[in-house]
Amino acid sequence: MRVAVLGTGLIGTSVALALRERGAHVWLSDQDPEAARLAVNLGAGEPLPDSALRGHGAQADVAVIAVPPAAVATTLAAAQAQGSTGLARCYTDVASVKQLPVAQARARGCDMTSYVPGHPLAGREKHGPAAARADLFLGRTWALCPAAETSEQAIAAVTALVRECGAVPMRTDAAAHDRWVALVSHAPHLVAAAMAARLEAAPPEALDLAGQGLRDVTRIAAGDTGLWTQILSANAEPVSEVLAAVAADLAEAARMLTDGDPKSVATLLDHGQAGVARIPGKHGGEPREFTAVQVVIPDEPGELARLFDAAGAAGVNIEDVRIEHSPGLPVGVAELSVRPGEAGTLLDALEAGGWPVRR
Repeated sequence: MRVAVLGTGLIGTSVALALRERGAHVWLSDQDPEAARLAVNLGAGEPLPDSALRGHGAQADVAVIAVPPAAVATTLAAAQAQGSTGLARCYTDVASVKQLPVAQARARGCDMTSYVPGHPLAGREKHGPAAARADLFLGRTWALCPAAETSEQAIAAVTALVRECGAVPMRTDAAAHDRWVALVSHAPHLVAAAMAARLEAAPPEALDLAGQGLRDVTRIAAGDTGLWTQILSANAEPVSEVLAAVAADLAEAARMLTDGDPKSVATLLDHGQAGVARIPGKHGGEPREFTAVQVVIPDEPGELARLFDAAGAAGVNIEDVRIEHSPGLPVGVAELSVRPGEAGTLLDALEAGGWPVRR
């Protein structure tokens, strides 16, 4: 597969790294020459030659447009206009909204038969090529939203690229995509930002008490402001509907607490538990119940690897892990999620190895 990646930020460079691991020939291009150079130095591919831009080089099988939503249509039009045949046989993008780039591409007269709008449901709170990872898409859903006129050949080529990246393609339409990502991605980002904003003026003594729960709730608030402003603006109506519903729930909870009726808040907490239980589990499968095994671990090099080795020697697979550091102490607590039937085996093995555990 020959792929041109236009935009070497987190997602574009991660796509390139994933494809390079599978033996694809990848060309890289970015409006910021330094970003493109860093991606090349990371081994994500080679610079897109000027001959290809003039239509004289080898045509790519797929061009991946990894730019902010408002720039997708412009980039697509320019790529399709390269030479007499275009930069690639087909095109896809990775923007977090789909209706805006599709409408703008149509308005610019882009060839919609070769364009497969896409969105990998993966990312990090960090950005730029230095944050890219070849395994970013493993087991993650990758939405594909072909238009009515998109050719089956283009859909097949982009679907193959998605699978080469280790992701799971899911076909839907642009309107449904934007409605659902408002619920599962865009509104949660603003909720995290709102909570994190409460910390800006918090006294240091309060932040000294911060635990893993606060870090979990606010982690994604560290995302790039410019990019997220574009995303939220492009999906404003569905996001505002979700935010209004969340705000109503929180206002009702505040009223109940103020009125001295905290038991009523249990309704919201119960609904929250039910919602969490519906989030798909590992690899997009059905949610599964795991048992958390808590282990005190020194904050020293090699200790986490030693803990994982001990679990492996006991024949126990660690399904998930989280670490909470103890403020002011050179230790932390590693919480290992394992299958319920294996918790006892792991606890016995760790205790025998001298690890302090909580039963």
